Parts: sequence; C-alpha cells; structure tokens
Amino acid sequence: MSRAIRSLTVMFAAITLLSGCGPAANGPVTSAGGDQSSLSSADTAQTPTPVVPAVPTKAPTTNKPKPPVAGTALAAVAKLTVKGRAPKTGYTRAQFGQAWFDTDKNGCDTRNDILRRDLKSKQMQNACKVLAGTLAPDPYTGTSIRFVYGGASEVDIDHVVALSDAWQKGAATWQAGKRLALANDPLNLLAVDAAMNRSKGDGDAATWLPPNKAFRCTYVARQVAVKGKYAIWVTSAERDAMTRVLTSCPSMLLPGPGSASTLAALPAGQPAPAPAPAPAAGVIYYANCDAVRAAGAAPIHRGDPGYASRLDRDGDGIGCE
Repeated sequence: MSRAIRSLTVMFAAITLLSGCGPAANGPVTSAGGDQSSLSSADTAQTPTPVVPAVPTKAPTTNKPKPPVAGTALAAVAKLTVKGRAPKTGYTRAQFGQAWFDTDKNGCDTRNDILRRDLKSKQMQNACKVLAGTLAPDPYTGTSIRFVYGGASEVDIDHVVALSDAWQKGAATWQAGKRLALANDPLNLLAVDAAMNRSKGDGDAATWLPPNKAFRCTYVARQVAVKGKYAIWVTSAERDAMTRVLTSCPSMLLPGPGSASTLAALPAGQPAPAPAPAPAAGVIYYANCDAVRAAGAAPIHRGDPGYASRLDRDGDGIGCE
C-alpha cells in the first residue's frame, strides 16, 4: 500500500472515532467502578418519592356582624326614616304650645312632674310644687346638683330630642296637638345640669353627646325611642352616630312608655290639687309667664289685669321679670 493511501486510511479512522460513529461509541462505557449508568438508574428507581401530607382546607370566614336583637335600641335605629334636615324657617317655641302644659291632667304642670320624678331628697310646697331637691347624679355630667326654687338656675328640664331638631325633621307639618304632646312627654324630658342643656342647644346625636360617657347609651336609646314614637326622621350622620354609640351596648333595651313616662307617686295622703278653675268671662288669665310674654304683658305688675302671685316668684309685686 502506498504511503498516501495509508495516510488517508488513518485520517478516516480518526475522523470516524471522533464523530462517535465507530463501534466504541455504540457500546457501554465501563470503568473500574462498573457500569455507572446502570447504577444510577437503579439508585433512582429505589429512592422513594417523599409523600407530602394533604393540608385540610378551611371554610372561608366572614366578619359579618350579628343582627341586633329585637326590642333593643340598636335594632330600633334601623327602623327610623333617614332624610336630610329641613330648614328651620318658622320655628318658635310657641309652635309647641304652652310650656309645661298639664297634658296628663294630674293637676301638676309638666315641669314639676319631672322635678318630682328626677330629684331626690325633695322638699315640697304641696303635692305638686317642688321647692328643693338634689339631682344625684346629673345624667349629663355625673355630678350632684342642688335645686332650690327661686335660687340660681342650675337645673333645667331638657327635651332629649330638641324641639327645634324635631321641627326640622318632620314636626313643622304636624297638628298643634302632636307638637304639644312631644313638648310635654316625660319620655322626652330629663332634669339636667343647666349649663350642659344650654351647650347642647338643638344638637342631635351626631353633634352633641353628654360628657358623662356612662350615660350615653341611655341617652341615645331615649332619643331613638322618642323619634320612633313620633315618626321624627334622622339624618344619615345622626343614624351613624346612634349606631356607633349603641353598638357598644347592644343589649340596651328601647325605653318603653311604661317605664320612661311613669312619674313619681304623689306623697301619701296628699291628693293632687284640683285644676285651676276657668276664668270668668272678661277676666284676663295667664297660665304662666310664657303666656304673659306671648301676650306682650311682661313684666306684669301687681294690679295689672291678669297679675297673680304665682307669676311673681320673689313676691316683689312684679311678675315674669
């Protein structure tokens, strides 16, 4: 064989070997350690696959609050009509009739009815009129306040639902008798600290709450009861404020007529005084100083038509000063 042919044969063999086309490429690769491919496959087949325990799935939870219990003040809030506040146009206290009118016909004016109900350690002039007593405690401040008739004005009778607030939320269209009833309903009246009453003004639950936080649930529950009884609507802000307060006391019951409007019993053995007789024809009669002022006759002097000693609290001869 010539040298050229032998060189070509060697080159072809080398190329065949490098390209993997030779017999060695098709055979198993062995070493001193044995068949590595076979061992690796065996080892893989014998290694168990780890079992991951199934995690039980939980039902989705919700934070939806429980509905309020029927009969509670919180449940009653949802029944109130929600509307915007109407204008105050036309409102005067006189739109709600004679102040402290004896609507229950027990012979006592409403103011003395409430003083008799709410004060302790009372001193009475008669079966109706309270001369002195202690507000212990005042519901709006939690403090004790001494009341003395004719003394410093430290105790007021507050309309829990202010009359002006009621006027702007439905009462402007009522008959006069219904407004008179609201103004004298014991459910809507409380003896309270005079300064607190005046700071409240005609505020609703969204704009004013008693500084005494322990009384707020009772106060708001009473507002809800009054507004429900007389179909007085609330604003959305007022409803939200009522709900917020009553959510902290969800078991607070809605005050009912039986418990909220029951007045203190008259002293034993003292019947209620008979109502004042109707004035004779042509005689001027004023039921109270509000009536005197409404007639433009205040101050009224001894000897003036309609003057009466009950209008002259300090006995100086000048009434309704």
